[in-house]
Amino acid sequence: MSSAFQVRRLSGNIGAEILGLDLSRPLDDAVQTQLRQAWVTHQVLVFRNQAALTLEQQMAFGQRFGPLSIHPFSPNLDDKREVIVLDYSADNPPALTDQWHADETFRINPPMATLLRSRVVPEHGGDTLFASMTAAYTGLSERMKRYIHGMVAQHDFKPWRPLFSSSEKHQAKLRELERQYPNPWHPVVRVHPESGRRLINVNAQFTLRIKDLKPDESDMVLQYLYRQATVPEYQCRVRWEPDMLVMWDNRAVQHYAAHDYYPQRRTMERVTITGTEPVGVAGDYAPEEGATRLPDGKGFKPVDGKRPIREFERS
Repeated sequence: MSSAFQVRRLSGNIGAEILGLDLSRPLDDAVQTQLRQAWVTHQVLVFRNQAALTLEQQMAFGQRFGPLSIHPFSPNLDDKREVIVLDYSADNPPALTDQWHADETFRINPPMATLLRSRVVPEHGGDTLFASMTAAYTGLSERMKRYIHGMVAQHDFKPWRPLFSSSEKHQAKLRELERQYPNPWHPVVRVHPESGRRLINVNAQFTLRIKDLKPDESDMVLQYLYRQATVPEYQCRVRWEPDMLVMWDNRAVQHYAAHDYYPQRRTMERVTITGTEPVGVAGDYAPEEGATRLPDGKGFKPVDGKRPIREFERS
């Protein structure tokens, strides 16, 4: 089957640029299917030169993948509450995004995907980094995979708790939000509902603790798992241009928006697609089928019994 667009990979484990597709035009079902397959495979899709794309069309494009959600804390538009406006400048310094995280895992059903559109970009800085949590899981040792198998971790909207003062009104609103978003327990290892791949499902911004571990044990394991997002081999980096749209799979990807552009202005419009409750690996531990072990510092896995020979090994 021929494709209506080209796919150019951005790195070895995550990310692709989509060429030849104008998102302001309606997509037929065949193109939509191909695009979804590319998205699940590459996890981050970059669409450049989308100047013709209106905000309404961005929302409609997102709705092709699922219903849009409304963020309870981020600034949104009065007439389009599904749209988050991230407008940072000298008068409104960037906040909260300079930490590796997946969006809104404090929800029982965290978002499936995020679509971010650039409106104003700084002359330099302001890149967004993405990390594949499926690649990060694959890179763990089998002993570590076995150890974290079946664990669950509690999540919370902790970054926004400081917004609430001790006033009676604020505390009443906080209690209401706690009832609306009770701390969910999500599997530490999630199974992606479309690819079937396993992935690390904790992040430093929203995860509180691992069940049945002592606090220091939980912190130790979580800090180790958080660090996997910082491994360059699991990452791609997107440099923004005006009128770009980036769509990522929030189920399998963490991201980090660098704050190195202050006091320049950076304005983005974001819509988020509703997801489903994360599901872990069923039953006793068994190695993931079809997974290819990544390099672990001891050399690469031999291909057909052969491998590159180091200089000191030569006779």
